This record gives sequence, C-alpha cells and structure tokens, in this order.
Amino acid sequence: MGRPLRIALCAGETSGDQLGAGLVEALKRELPDAQFAGIAGPRMKAAGVDAWEDADALAVMGFAEVLSHLPRLLKLRKAFRQRLLAWRPDVFIGIDAPDFNLGMEAWLKSRGVRTVHYVSPSVWAWRAERAEKIGESADRVLCLFPMEPPIYAQYDVDATFVGHPLADEIPLTPDQGAARSHLGVENALPVLAVLPGSRASEIDNMLPAFLAAASRVQQVKRDLQVLIPAANARCKARIQAHITTHAAPDLPVRVFDGQAQAVMIASDVVLLASGTAALEAMLCKRPMVVGHRISGLTYRIVKGLGMLKSRFVSLPNVLADQALIPELLQAECTPEALADAVLAWFDDPERSARVRETFAQIHSQLRKDAARHAAEAVAELITPA
Repeated sequence: MGRPLRIALCAGETSGDQLGAGLVEALKRELPDAQFAGIAGPRMKAAGVDAWEDADALAVMGFAEVLSHLPRLLKLRKAFRQRLLAWRPDVFIGIDAPDFNLGMEAWLKSRGVRTVHYVSPSVWAWRAERAEKIGESADRVLCLFPMEPPIYAQYDVDATFVGHPLADEIPLTPDQGAARSHLGVENALPVLAVLPGSRASEIDNMLPAFLAAASRVQQVKRDLQVLIPAANARCKARIQAHITTHAAPDLPVRVFDGQAQAVMIASDVVLLASGTAALEAMLCKRPMVVGHRISGLTYRIVKGLGMLKSRFVSLPNVLADQALIPELLQAECTPEALADAVLAWFDDPERSARVRETFAQIHSQLRKDAARHAAEAVAELITPA
C-alpha cells in the first residue's frame, strides 16, 4: 500500500489563511487520508496543517519593508524549498501571495511537482499577458471570478472558476434590522458606513475627504449616523486621530473593532476606497460610492503605458460590466462630489432597489461553495481518473 497523498500549502496573510482553512477542510472530505503541511496561519493549523512556518512571516508589504526583510525572506524561501523537496508533496498549492508563491510554484514545477495557484492576480485589470507567465508556474489556477478563466484560455492556461468564499459566507438577504440592533443603531436613522481602507497610507489618503463628505451629507440628512469599522487596533488609533483632526465637531461618528460586514449591512449607503471592500459591500446589497486616489505620478504612468485594461476599478462594476456605482477617482474624488454621490443614493430609493437586485444576481453567480469546488479541482489534478 502506498503512502498517503501529501499536499503542501503556502498562505501569506490572514485572507489566505482563511481561504486555506476552508480548502483543507474540503480536501479532507475529498481525500480523507491526505497529509497537509507548509506555511500556514492559525485557521489552517486548526484545520490540520502541519505548519513549518507561520503565515505572518510572509506578511510584508511595501517596497522599503520588503527590502529590510529581504535577507530573512530569502533564508525562509531556501529552507522551505529544501523541506518541500525532502517531503516530496504530490501537489503544492500557493494561496494568493503571488510575489512569493508564483516563484515557488515555478521552481517546484520544474522539479516535477504538480502546482496550483489559488486566487488569480487581477489579470482582468492589469496586464492580461501576465496570465501566460502565471501558467508557466501553475499547472492549474483556481479563480474567484467568472471573467478570469477566459483570459487564461487565450494563453492555453488551465484555469477554473470556483466561486468566491465571501459569497458563500454572506447571506443572500442580509438582515439590516438585526445588524442595527447588534451595533446599537436606531432603525429609523440614516446611516452611512465609511471604509477608508486598512493600510495606513489609505487611511491617511482617503479618510479626511470621506469625513468632509460625511459632514456635507449631514447638512442635508440631519440625523445621519457615521459608522467606521477598523481592521485592527493600529487602524483604529489612526482613524480616531483623523476624526479628532478632520471631523466636524457635531458629526456623530462611531468606530468599531472590525465588524465590517455588520457595519455595511446596518448602513443605507457605503462610502469606501476601492478594493475588496467594494465586493463585500456588493454582497451585503448596499448602494455605494467608491472614492480613490493614488499618487499623481503613479496614475500618469498607469494611464500613459495603458496598463489598466478594465473600464472600471471597482469589482461591482467589473462584474456587471456596467457603471452600477459611482467611481470618483483622482481629481474627481472631492468631498463635494463624494457627498453629492452619497446623497443621490439616499434620495432615490427606486435606484437603490434596482442596484440591490443586480447585486443579488451577481452574488448568486459567485455563490458556488468555493472551498468544495477548489478541493475538487485539486483532487482531479492529482488523483487518477
């Protein structure tokens, strides 16, 4: 009798750890005798992964930070490669973290190890030709969005749409009343959720404009309540500092420890920076306004080189392939314009109802039991037909 299947995994941050835990639990149902090991966070460990290194070891963001951590990261990569070769996995699954995982996948693939990359980089938005390079690293790419596999198909890369875990997690019909009760918000009051991002640079860049916009909205909606979820303690301290400096004295703002989904479900309108939060707000069926600014130089380079392939920057608009929600970018991202866009949602209940219906349709398309589909795609790759 042969040895059990060995499945190596590598997740580099909290979101990857969550995805990895769901995948491991589903793989155990598909392949009950399989063994799991690699770089994992607490959820993956709890799911049964033998963690050779903690996922936090890869959670380094920003060019300067990467440079300062480079000797440690190179040492970690070398040790991880050696241990993988000694363990001889049947498949390696890189979960997001493309800067680390795609190189690891390419190295292992060249040595005869089957490789899977879970979560496609945004080839629909930036340089679609990257799909070919990703295919050189991964035998199979597991995609969260339906528009991604056709891009890979242009380069003969095996890519499978498995659905999005957030779509499985968030109910199709969120209960606004229950969310307001949980957060201690009166049902009759108008509520604006504000999500400026989770990185210090995003908060510093966007929150002053968002608070100024909220003050303008309050001039019309006198009972307005502003709710802000903070991703962690550092974010909360930074958000509170901006509120002290930039918020109008009479603007009622409450900051919560996490609870982003509850805050969005409790709201009438969401004002946010572009990113995964826009997808989450869509799944929570909330009308939203996206405001985003990057450095002028970066924006000119992106536009000048034609690097941005999508007509839109926010996932709700990309998934719908139409301008469902306002995107106020760069010079258009002013407190006045943001406030006008927020008030337009408050003042047009029929428009809000229509966009919620479209959000529900997209939610249903993404709700596929992602962990199970991902596990089936991995099992199909490594077990005989």
